[in-house]
This record gives sequence, C-alpha cells and structure tokens, in this order.
Amino acid sequence: MRIAKRMADAGLCSRREAERWIEAGRVAVNGTTLTTPACVVSDADTIEVDDSPLPQQQQTRLWLYHKPAGLVTTARDPQGRPTVFESLPENMPRVVSVGRLDLNSEGLLLLTTSGELAEKLMHPRNELPRTYKVRVFGRIPPKLAATVAKGVTIEGIKYRPMQLKLGEKAGKNQWVTITLHEGKNREIRKVMNHFGLQVNRLLRTSYADFELGKLKAGDVQEVTAKRIEKLGESLK
Repeated sequence: MRIAKRMADAGLCSRREAERWIEAGRVAVNGTTLTTPACVVSDADTIEVDDSPLPQQQQTRLWLYHKPAGLVTTARDPQGRPTVFESLPENMPRVVSVGRLDLNSEGLLLLTTSGELAEKLMHPRNELPRTYKVRVFGRIPPKLAATVAKGVTIEGIKYRPMQLKLGEKAGKNQWVTITLHEGKNREIRKVMNHFGLQVNRLLRTSYADFELGKLKAGDVQEVTAKRIEKLGESLK
C-alpha cells in the first residue's frame, strides 16, 4: 500500500495532505525520513509521523457536525484561534474534515475517521451538491441566478455553475439559497462580492444527501454503518 493511502486509512489526513506532509519531512519509515510519497509500505514497516507512531487502521466512521461561526477548520492554527477539533467531544476518535468552512461560516461539516472517504466526498468527479443559506447585503442584479447558472470566471479562476434562489428579505439584506457541486476556497463570498454583494452570514444546510436539520451549533451526530456502506458504493 502506498504510504499516503496508509496515512489516510489511519484517519490522520487525506492522501493529498499526506503527500504534503511527506514532502515537508514529517514522515519516516523504518527510521528513514521520506522525501517523496512514492513509497510502498506493509504491516511489517514502522511508520512515524511527527516522531509519533502512525495509528492503526480504523473502521470507517462518519459524523455530522454543526460548526459554529468563530472556529477554524484546521488541526493547527498558527494564529492561535480556536479550532473545530478542539471543540469536539473528548470521546471522539481522531477525525478529518470533509473540506472546510471558513472562520465566519457555519453549518454542516462532515467529519470522518477515513481520509480516503473524505477525499472521495470532496472530489469534483462525484459532483456532490452542497447547499448554503446565505444572507447578502446589496442590490441583487436582476439576472444574477441566470448568470451564475452558466458559471463565472473571476480573476482567472473558473467557478462552475451554481444554482441560486432568492429568499426572504431581512431589512437591507436578503437571503439566497445557493447550491454548488464543488468547493473552491471562499467560493460563495468571492462570487457574490464580484456582483457587488457582501455576504454577512453563510450557513451550510446540506452536503450530498446529509442534512443539517435540527442539529444545534456545536453538536455532532454519528452516521450509521449501513448508511456509510451505501455511501461508499455510490462514490467513484
């Protein structure tokens, strides 16, 4: 098994992140620090990450988590801000997040013990929908929904088509519901800003067929093994 996949199966990180850790010199096999992810390992090998033994492979588990605003989705924050992982119940095992929600965003975040599952859930080829309820300030262009439905390019970055529906007004603000099929960094904020709209609240309400529902901020809910198995069969 390739070392990056072994690290992902241990729930330490995704395969892509594992490759970055290897290139940064954080991974050693049998006492030798790796410089490339082109390494195959077996159960007989001793693997260390940051001078600590790599955890054993775990049964794949998945949770729904209602991320509050004010937390960063990272294991280590150089600025010392509170993180999602510090807020989780103490009895939870090591998990990785399926993508990220930025500091001021809130709502549904999937957490799993399997880096491989996380990677599949994030990969654009599976085109899994992510739906957000977004409050914006500013005058909404009349043809905004039709424009973003075709996809837009901003500062050389192409954003795939998104579905936008107008919702209720709240004073000088208006709610819109936006559905994406990929998750570029701060995508909704950048696209809305491009059209003169300021996002002042962003709540993810669903990811794939998982719904935030009535889950309260800070709460977690584990997904059944049967549902995880069915999910795995549907992913490429």
